[in-house]
Amino acid sequence: MNAVPVVGRVAELREAADAARARGGSVGLVPTMGYLHEGHQSLVARSAAENDLTVVSIFVNPLQFAEGEDYGTYPRDLDRDLEMCADAGAGLVFAPGAEEMYPQVPLTSVAVEGLNAVLEGWSRPAHFDGVATVVAKLFAMLGPGRAYFGEKDYQQLAVIRRMAADLSMPVEVVGCPTFREPDGLAMSSRNVYLAADERPAATVLWRSLQAGRDAVVQGSRDPGEVEAAMASVLAAEPLACPDYAAVVNAATLERPDVLDGELRLLVAARVGRARLIDNLGLDVGRL
Repeated sequence: MNAVPVVGRVAELREAADAARARGGSVGLVPTMGYLHEGHQSLVARSAAENDLTVVSIFVNPLQFAEGEDYGTYPRDLDRDLEMCADAGAGLVFAPGAEEMYPQVPLTSVAVEGLNAVLEGWSRPAHFDGVATVVAKLFAMLGPGRAYFGEKDYQQLAVIRRMAADLSMPVEVVGCPTFREPDGLAMSSRNVYLAADERPAATVLWRSLQAGRDAVVQGSRDPGEVEAAMASVLAAEPLACPDYAAVVNAATLERPDVLDGELRLLVAARVGRARLIDNLGLDVGRL
């Protein structure tokens, strides 16, 4: 296995991306906060298959953590991350410190109004402003190319897609399917927080999404009925503390009066220390 070059300065990242484009190559970016898993590797592998240079950014972004959240304890293991990046075909890792990303207190932030205030925005105000701001910075640093995001964080993907479109950024935002454990649990860096007895309980999120999907497949077009089906499964798990169960339009994240077209079912719950999210896409027209 060849080691992946690691840079920590913006100028070094730009130099590598500009050199790849000067050779006629394309550049792909996989933004991460590190502590990588197979889901991240699938994003890196796809980028490596579609681009001449794949850059993986590893940066735990303080702007997207509220006071009392797990910024200080968020899992970190750079050596392990570098091995996983190499195995998946990354060409460069950008691992800056906070002082490089934010050399001074930022007075500018990016807010995608509407998309940033619902669902996760209810529980984590300003979270998506922090996400959009750091991703906008990464896009500006990298220049033209493609950026790969997992659908597990579906609201994040929707926010970034709209931000890139609204600001005419020269970056194609590519969404990739959620990577799951054999029992359906969506892979997440925060799964490491789960205790042994909590790990099987965490599959309740996937089971609740399946209950919502079944309700739609069986003919329900009432969002309240579908949300109730998901919520009842979440509530039945004693180790889970539900946050929300929602069905929304896949593009706007708005709750429709009648279910039609492309939908997203989304759930969130706390299981022990871990706050977990998951989602499932449905196209009513294809049922």
